[in-house]
Amino acid sequence: MSRALALLRSAHPEPGAAVTLAITLLAVGAGHRGSRLVLVALTVAASQLAVGWVNDRLDADRDRRAGRRDKPVAAGAVSPRAVGAAGIGAAVAVPLLAFDLGLPALLAISVATVFALLYDWPLKSTAFSVAPYLIAFGLLPAFVVLALPGHPAPPVWLLAAGALLGGGAHFANVLPDLEDDAATGVRGLPHRIGAAGSQLAAAGLLLGATLTLVLGPPGPPSWTGVAACAAAVVVLPLGWYAARRADGRPVALFRAVIVVALIDVLLLVFSGRLT
Repeated sequence: MSRALALLRSAHPEPGAAVTLAITLLAVGAGHRGSRLVLVALTVAASQLAVGWVNDRLDADRDRRAGRRDKPVAAGAVSPRAVGAAGIGAAVAVPLLAFDLGLPALLAISVATVFALLYDWPLKSTAFSVAPYLIAFGLLPAFVVLALPGHPAPPVWLLAAGALLGGGAHFANVLPDLEDDAATGVRGLPHRIGAAGSQLAAAGLLLGATLTLVLGPPGPPSWTGVAACAAAVVVLPLGWYAARRADGRPVALFRAVIVVALIDVLLLVFSGRLT
């Protein structure tokens, strides 16, 4: 593996790319075009890279003890110093990229990034581990709306849906690593309520997000909204079942969460009711 590829893998590219794609689609639905759309996408991508790299740098010793050969730092494919420096650089780039989008948008994405980094340390091993996800993901759609000309106020239902999506992603994301985390002293909220409780929390929060997106905007629910709810009801149990039967790390439920999140974003984009 080349050093550049190892560095990219250390940034948790799959969830980071999913979040960046989802927020970029949101930005399209909100009316962003041209350079503003590019700035929104780059700013969110930088925040995701920062969080992923800082996470792997802080977890390097823990991943080595757990034998995580899938982690480039633990496998020796890239140095902890390089990953840490990349994380700091990406974090600094966030407000710089958001500068031309206006102060309200800059503050929203900066606060979201700070709370996401607070998950990496020190909240990851506490009962408050879900809080950074709730806050950061609630602020991401707010960033999209606030970055529009005139900086309109984002609707409350949109913030609530983002927070619920983030909370569900947290529980699903941690599930494959529960045993490794417990062996190395990580005791976040998912570890405290166990695998079964985390699965229920992930499914409940994701379904709550979908219902919020369908019922929150003014007017009656659309047929596309009803279809999105039906898809979430089908996809999440399938992800849970696949995770139960998987050999190795059960990542199927997390991928199901990504699918439902993208369904929710597409629902928003085609509804045209972001503001």
